[in-house]
Amino acid sequence: MTEPVYNVLFLCTGNSARSIMAECALNLRGKGRFRAFSAGSQPKGEVHPMALRLLGQIGHDTSGLRSKSWDEFAEPGAPRLDFVFTVCDNAANEVCPVWPGQPMTAHWGVEDPAAFEGSEEKTLAFFRRIYSYLDNRVKIFTALPIATLDRLSLQDQLRDIGRTNDEVAEA
Repeated sequence: MTEPVYNVLFLCTGNSARSIMAECALNLRGKGRFRAFSAGSQPKGEVHPMALRLLGQIGHDTSGLRSKSWDEFAEPGAPRLDFVFTVCDNAANEVCPVWPGQPMTAHWGVEDPAAFEGSEEKTLAFFRRIYSYLDNRVKIFTALPIATLDRLSLQDQLRDIGRTNDEVAEA
């Protein structure tokens, strides 16, 4: 029997950088096993230009990326979610909509690259670092034997991924 395809939603407030980068990382690394989406509680309305630049350099298809509200995923006809991960502290503390399917949740917070101030070169480097943190967490997540873990064990694993030391990701 084949493992199901899991739907994963990454959330942050603006849905312009972190959640978009996590969506791309999981869609690349989890191809065939996971389908990733992203959204925000207060979407900016556009993807941050530096996020688009970095994702393009890495080789992600950015043509369909957009900043959108998390309300889209609570509406009838929305994909049934298996996992919802917040990647910013603000979204983690907000009251989320009721998600169809009672997904498992965890907080995988990282710094906001959209708030970084510096030269273009330093900003791109910061975006790259944040992407590497998220990508490292995605790698750990995609390696989990989800189908064989009980719900409590899986929840513990998901929380632990969010506590992954970001310095390890840089090594």
